[in-house]
Amino acid sequence: MTTLKRLNRRHFLGTSATALGAAALAGLARPAIAAEDLTVGFIYVGPKDDFGYNQSHAEGAAAVKEMAGVTVLEEENVPESMDVQNTMESMINFDGATLLFPTSFGYWNPHILELAPKYTDVRFEHCGGMWAEGDPANAGSYFGYIGMGQYLNGIAAGHATKSKKIGFVAAKPIPQVLNNINSFLLGARAVDPEIICQVIFTGEWSLAVKEAEATNALADQGCDVITCHVDGPKVVCETAVARGAYVCGYHADQSPLAGDLYLTGAEWNWASVYTDMVAKTLAGEPIPNFVRGGLADGFIKMSPLGPAVSDAGRAQFEAARAEIMAGGFAVLKGPLMDNRGNVIAADGEAFAETDVKLESMDYLVDGVLGSTS
Repeated sequence: MTTLKRLNRRHFLGTSATALGAAALAGLARPAIAAEDLTVGFIYVGPKDDFGYNQSHAEGAAAVKEMAGVTVLEEENVPESMDVQNTMESMINFDGATLLFPTSFGYWNPHILELAPKYTDVRFEHCGGMWAEGDPANAGSYFGYIGMGQYLNGIAAGHATKSKKIGFVAAKPIPQVLNNINSFLLGARAVDPEIICQVIFTGEWSLAVKEAEATNALADQGCDVITCHVDGPKVVCETAVARGAYVCGYHADQSPLAGDLYLTGAEWNWASVYTDMVAKTLAGEPIPNFVRGGLADGFIKMSPLGPAVSDAGRAQFEAARAEIMAGGFAVLKGPLMDNRGNVIAADGEAFAETDVKLESMDYLVDGVLGSTS
């Protein structure tokens, strides 16, 4: 998409409202499209080639482009601001989009929540755990149980670490991020219960300077395996490798960045999710408002194990993956406490990957060095 096209999409409504007035804008007619055709819009908060979150969604969009009767629109580098509303409205009004995938966490509130009631014949699908009863019926949320992938990352890390210190660079302490941190540490502790995980929050989904600083700080503290939950793991991977640390990937495959120091990675498989939702829409079938899936459902996948993973590590990794694939696996199980001494799960209590309580997680487990505040 050219810069001019991007500018037109994102700023059309704001500039037209000034020139034409809000009343005229509200009456803008949408182009007619054939009943068998579908225009789908994908919106990314960062670049499509970030080796991470946005790239994983763009790979899913690429699969949708191969489907018959579908036109795909894409807009990258759209901030979590009124810009995303302008982008969504221009896709609807200029291009006749009736299915939108605004992929970033911050697009939901207030942006999707404000536009969905205005465009009731458009389906808004948001990546995250945000939809709840009472929210617009033409909106929904989807996500994957990728904490299972971070648990498997942790097993690989547990076999690779010599210092018994592993590190995690995280953006923000929201439930999905906290679940990944906790799962990573618990996977490592399934190998050695003395392993600890140091976490550093950058406060931003994408801020290269802070990501590099955090990775170097973890290496300075002796962390010899590092993973992350930021939008683009490229800086974390390259910085970790420069410090001689092993890397566990996230969002997409970062093995080209880490080489032989890449152990494995928890990847999204959005191609499976997006093609299914688009196929349902083409067939006139509804999409549930709350969609989740894991390894067995094809929502996530693991990067191939790297050459540094030992035979023992491979055996435990594959055994745990088989358990997860069978369904009902619980990473968080008692007796388990958080890192402030509060009981998370009593002896015999467990939270399976599908437990909705995990969607509101606000703690770090015992063994994670860091704070959610």
